[in-house]
Amino acid sequence: MKPASSSRNSFALVAVCLSALMLGLEITSIPSILPTLESVLPADFRQLQWIMNAYTIAMCAVLMAMGALGDRFGRKRIFISGVVVFGIASLVCGLATSAPLLIAARFLQGLSAAAMLACQVAVLSHQFRDGAERGKAFGWWGIIFGIGLGFGPIVGGGIITLASWQWVFLIHVAIAALTILFAHQGVEESSDPQATRIDHAGMVTLSIAVFGSVYLLTQGQELGLTNPLVLAILTVSIASFVLFVAVESRIARPMFDFSALRIRRLSGALVGSSGMNFSFWPFVIYLPIYLQAVLGYDVIAAGLTVLAYTVPTIMVPPLAERLLLRRGPGLVIPLGLFTIGAGFVLLHLAIASDHANWMTLLPGCIIAGIGLGFTNTPVTNTATAAVPPERAGMASGMDMSARFISLSVNIAIMGLVLLGGVYAHLAQVLPHPPAATTLRALADAISAGNLAAAEIHGFSIANARDALANGVSWVTLYGAVSALTLALISFLVFGGIKAMQAEALSR
Repeated sequence: MKPASSSRNSFALVAVCLSALMLGLEITSIPSILPTLESVLPADFRQLQWIMNAYTIAMCAVLMAMGALGDRFGRKRIFISGVVVFGIASLVCGLATSAPLLIAARFLQGLSAAAMLACQVAVLSHQFRDGAERGKAFGWWGIIFGIGLGFGPIVGGGIITLASWQWVFLIHVAIAALTILFAHQGVEESSDPQATRIDHAGMVTLSIAVFGSVYLLTQGQELGLTNPLVLAILTVSIASFVLFVAVESRIARPMFDFSALRIRRLSGALVGSSGMNFSFWPFVIYLPIYLQAVLGYDVIAAGLTVLAYTVPTIMVPPLAERLLLRRGPGLVIPLGLFTIGAGFVLLHLAIASDHANWMTLLPGCIIAGIGLGFTNTPVTNTATAAVPPERAGMASGMDMSARFISLSVNIAIMGLVLLGGVYAHLAQVLPHPPAATTLRALADAISAGNLAAAEIHGFSIANARDALANGVSWVTLYGAVSALTLALISFLVFGGIKAMQAEALSR
């Protein structure tokens, strides 16, 4: 196949970047409107979690499947189909009048987002083969994705201030239409000629395992660990995962090729993909709640503060790609995770102090953002470059699944950690704590940023504010430990010091 023209590649890159912008905005712009949704729909804390989580759960549940479908039926076809459905789902989100309808529409958004995301990386890998050109393309993709993720909070806050919450979703209808035009002009059709069969068993078993796991994390504690429904879901989830591993280990062209994990670069990249989402991105959801409810900032001020956390993720990727070419992933990816962990240590110290404000948060935000910038695009570039080009869809699916499975799971885990920290503080400081069920309901409300709920139960706003600060402090500690641990694991998977020395000699 002849290489695509420069102009065609440019159109393809614009289409991929616009779709990445939509994906990023839909993850981080939503926390800014959660307090509004809580009152206008209305929605409780669990429903707010599902409004956030439905998108990422659906995305990670079918991401590998979408990568496989792209390999089989054509990445351009699946990509454009995903954009079309994403635009329709965004329209439904904007017109939703109840929390259940919005959750359902967000789930549809996530399904279509998976189609876009799985094909984005495969399209870039197919149309940008040269090392330097490939690095620039992935660098731009990372920058635009970072803009969507980084500016999401302030975009959401700005829209809800100037217009209404519906436009946070409706804006994607226009962006989707523009993306389709550029994709038709620029994206080349590509597929894996050996992908003659669809791995239906792998798609179904992985989707059930992921959905069941996140459902238990978000709802299991409320239902009770001995609840028959919880035990049934746990059993089905474990059985589905075991079946997934068994199926993928035996078929000829698996959706998730476990044998490929023997490739150090691919395995190390997947650890990096997971590491970012054990810490950095899930915290984007909880940071605005802390800024508004504890520090008292309005939506715009909170969004501007979050920019200090996310802007470095936009600026660093080009430098990260250059360093990747010079020093290899064995240095860049562990270094990025370690830097994220260091940033979270500083954030934990700032939030746990008695005088937290945007200035004390700034060092941790910037350092964590720099670490994310050194990790984000290098893990994807490394994963797809570690396998033959015709298997780029599979590799990108593995990479993105590692990202979004860890993201959706850790959104839920951080929610549990936050709730635990709030509950523990309330139980400790209240002179006459209410019954456990009442206290848990109060902790739920405070965790969503509703400090006024404390007054309903006869407690002070100050107690609620301190409890929420304690919960967020626990969350940052969890993020720090996770990032630092996975930094060490990725360094060892890549081969440690010997691998770095060999990389340096080869260059």
